[in-house]
Amino acid sequence: MELVRKLIPHLCYRGLFDKLGDKEYLSLYYWSVFGKKLNWDNPVTFSEKLQWLKLYDRRDEYTSMVDKYEVKKYVADKIGSEYIIPTLGVWNSFDEINFDILPDQFVLKCTHDSGGLVICKDKSQLNKKLAKRKLEKSLKKNYYLTGREWPYKNVKPRIIAEQYMEDSHDCELRDYKFFAFDGDVKAVFIATDRENEVEETKFDFFDMDFNHLPFTNGHPNAQEMPHKPVQFEKMKELAAVLSRGIPHVRVDFYEVDGRIYFGELTFSHWSGLKPFNPPEWDNIFGSWITLPKSKTKNCK
Repeated sequence: MELVRKLIPHLCYRGLFDKLGDKEYLSLYYWSVFGKKLNWDNPVTFSEKLQWLKLYDRRDEYTSMVDKYEVKKYVADKIGSEYIIPTLGVWNSFDEINFDILPDQFVLKCTHDSGGLVICKDKSQLNKKLAKRKLEKSLKKNYYLTGREWPYKNVKPRIIAEQYMEDSHDCELRDYKFFAFDGDVKAVFIATDRENEVEETKFDFFDMDFNHLPFTNGHPNAQEMPHKPVQFEKMKELAAVLSRGIPHVRVDFYEVDGRIYFGELTFSHWSGLKPFNPPEWDNIFGSWITLPKSKTKNCK
């Protein structure tokens, strides 16, 4: 039975359960990760409540809020265009991209998924064949099916080019991911070593006084703690604004030489399918989510 449980996430990723309804699929996936039934009637943990929200909190605006192109207008209207990374172009396919008009440094990413990313620091050295292969693979991917994250279901797959950004202190584009709950910001995590081909990515979580939180979730902690961003308090303020009226959303920002830039909105951190260690933190994060009293009508 233990072997079956371990195999299920791989089979889900390969699409063997694509025809299952969302509730049946999520129940199976949850059991395979946590070894227990998902409590749909009275969810308590963060992981359980995220599955409930996937199924029962489905608002039309969530689609544009996870679309990496459309969300920019949404966020600019909420907090101001000065926090938006400039878009250099948007295309339906890789072959439509006119590289002649792009600067020497830029970033290509897909609008509908996580992982379809190409960072170009020198256009003359860009391997276009590899870039095309990666982006076209992402364009074909149905990101919604893997974790049944409903907001991604109707996002139009496209490629966008953005201005290349790098902080001169960290020599990378480090982002700060704030866990916000209807205007109440409770925690942030910082990912480091993401471009390190040898070391595993590190995740470190902090409270709103920037005290390090004693748990891991998906990746180990860094040996050297990341520093507190200069604009930490302002980021908290902006995350609160962007999360108002939403049971839970993760709001990601970058800090580049003291300036804040918006990254993305994520409704289901790790799709709610990565254990906390120790597991008590799953309950703590879960206690911060107040589920809606009514379910949206377009749930299946």
